[in-house]
Amino acid sequence: MTENALPLSDRRRFTFWCEERARYGDTDRQGHVNNAVFATFCESGRVGLFYSQETPFAPAGTEFVIARLILDFRAEILWRERIEIGTVVLGLGRSSFTLGQGLFRDDVCVATAESILVLMDLSTRRATPLPPSLRARLGALANPPTLS
Repeated sequence: MTENALPLSDRRRFTFWCEERARYGDTDRQGHVNNAVFATFCESGRVGLFYSQETPFAPAGTEFVIARLILDFRAEILWRERIEIGTVVLGLGRSSFTLGQGLFRDDVCVATAESILVLMDLSTRRATPLPPSLRARLGALANPPTLS
């Protein structure tokens, strides 16, 4: 099986990692982390990738907006558990790209997600094409790296 064919539930698939910890306020009546918090963990992975770098990913005058999120729940998360969030670029479009993410508690994949992000021009509030420099940076985060 090639690296690119690995499922999102396989830790080897990801090119970027960050970490969160489940807080008491994240839990619900059943005592496990509420389903909405899983989407917040995915957001933390995206923010960790795109906004903690010295050189921002989004070119000046643009911003990323999420257009779609598909989230599959695989196991529960409990209070205080450490969650590792893996992120990989799955594909590049004209003005959008697709990310794959996996949420892991130790070696257990607790959720997988795919999201489509669009590069938006802040002045027109419309999608704008991914410039070549951004395409190259995103391509380097694919597994295996691809520059399309």
